[in-house]
Amino acid sequence: MAAVTTERLMQLALDLVGWSDIPPDSAIYHAGSRISHLLIGIDVGAGELFMARQLGFHAVIAHHPAGYTGPTWEVYRYHVRQMVAAGVPEDQAEAAVAGRVRDLQARAQMQNYDHMASVASMLEMPFLNIHAPLDELGRRIMQETIDARLAQQSGATVRDVRDALLQLPAYRASKTEMLTALGSWDAPAGRVVVSHGAYTNGGYHVARAYFLNGVNTFCSIHFPPEDARRLADEGIQGNLLVMGHIAGDSVGLLPYVARLRQEGLEVQTYSGIIGGD
Repeated sequence: MAAVTTERLMQLALDLVGWSDIPPDSAIYHAGSRISHLLIGIDVGAGELFMARQLGFHAVIAHHPAGYTGPTWEVYRYHVRQMVAAGVPEDQAEAAVAGRVRDLQARAQMQNYDHMASVASMLEMPFLNIHAPLDELGRRIMQETIDARLAQQSGATVRDVRDALLQLPAYRASKTEMLTALGSWDAPAGRVVVSHGAYTNGGYHVARAYFLNGVNTFCSIHFPPEDARRLADEGIQGNLLVMGHIAGDSVGLLPYVARLRQEGLEVQTYSGIIGGD
């Protein structure tokens, strides 16, 4: 059976999106080699690392960061390039992320970045997390899926955007249903943007920037309800489709799992990876 290193596991994810550098929200906490049996899930805690050791896995991969991994606010700034690509002026895009960037910088001072890394080290369990690369992969898949569906029909509605996403196995398997936090299912979809892969949702300021610059339907895997109410109270026009967190993350994780298996690795999924086997 094939065997790899933790560095190879990270590189395979980067290769899927054509990136050369590990983003600051992803990290190898405890390096390892001769890995052929893997446990991978969206969230991993100390108990799961011990469980993995007891069950004979050679390494564990989490999707979400297991503590502070670096300047994660730089990943949040990926919203800027996504907004600019969608036609938002750069100065407006920068202003839209500035407040959350400051918040993330402050919160980093509170985090115990050694907790999970030290547990993995004591257990001698190779452990890493891969966040932004797989979210970016998922963003591309979701956007391409929506674009392909809408290109085949005129007068598409927000309901048609939802139905396009339901073509993806992760969304068909989801226990939560998509919802319109702003707008309605029967509203024209117009120009649709999937906002994902930038550490966390952009909230009020990012959504508002899109809506004021020609985007009609803004899609996010999760979105603060108070921010949606604020947009509505201010009379901002547009459709806000909340797609679902676990399904949205799984869209990017499933191709990675498939790639690992192509390498000849034994992979067990758990903790929220849905829509696969």
